[in-house]
Amino acid sequence: MDLQSGRLGVFDSGFGGLTVLSELVHALPDHDFLYLGDNARYPYGTRSYQAVVEFTTEAIDFLFRQGCPVVVVACNTASAKALRTIQQQYLPSRWPDRRVLGMVRPSAEVLADLPPGAIPGITRPGNATGTVAILATPGTVSSRSFVIELEKLAPGLKVIQQACPMWVPLVENGELEGPGCEYFVRKYLEPVLRGPQIPGRILLACTHYPLLLPRIREVVPPDIEILTQGGIVSARLMDWLDRHPEYAGRLTGNGTREYLTTDDTTRFDELASMFLSTPIMSRRVHLPRLDT
Repeated sequence: MDLQSGRLGVFDSGFGGLTVLSELVHALPDHDFLYLGDNARYPYGTRSYQAVVEFTTEAIDFLFRQGCPVVVVACNTASAKALRTIQQQYLPSRWPDRRVLGMVRPSAEVLADLPPGAIPGITRPGNATGTVAILATPGTVSSRSFVIELEKLAPGLKVIQQACPMWVPLVENGELEGPGCEYFVRKYLEPVLRGPQIPGRILLACTHYPLLLPRIREVVPPDIEILTQGGIVSARLMDWLDRHPEYAGRLTGNGTREYLTTDDTTRFDELASMFLSTPIMSRRVHLPRLDT
């Protein structure tokens, strides 16, 4: 089979995945990246399971048709609701030579203290104990995706979930400091930090939240570790590529970046430039509906 080479695809329902892209570019600076934000249908967190699977599949299919051999789903909602269906049903029948990687599993492996490449049902559960906190959107919290994964990977770990519904609007409106920002940062952290069980680690399980990290760090005691998903995913991807040279060799390396959005490019460019701390220019695309 003549396997196609191409760029590393990164998909998110909106802007947050750009924090993951930034870490991936830092880890793999010579690679070519194609980022797609489905901003016209954002946010996914309020959508039904069926809609999230449909939208995510359409986006991944689009990136595959652009030549991407590997796609990173840099969206917790899409990873939680759609990834397994896509990996187990869609890829084998439509794209058997492509791979899709997500956010929830790598993050849960790190919290469980499991090594990269751990295989459910074969690898022994992690020995992680104590308490961790998952700070996420209401949609991710209600899905219990991290709780379910950690129950399998680290049964001895106590998991606290905390929804932070105002953090994404703060980020997308550029309110990264000031009294309003400080109020909502403290509002969602205080229940976690004043509960009967104080976490030893906090996972920022939304890709917007790293932009609030300076304010979060001001509130969280220094002995509590704060984890962001961009660094986790980039490290696990590099390990995955080391273990799968057949895919690593298909990723092109000219150091290019291209940004696509399904919505207005002016708004996308404005926010994307804030997320990446550098000016960018995007291109608007349409995602064709797939045959059912």
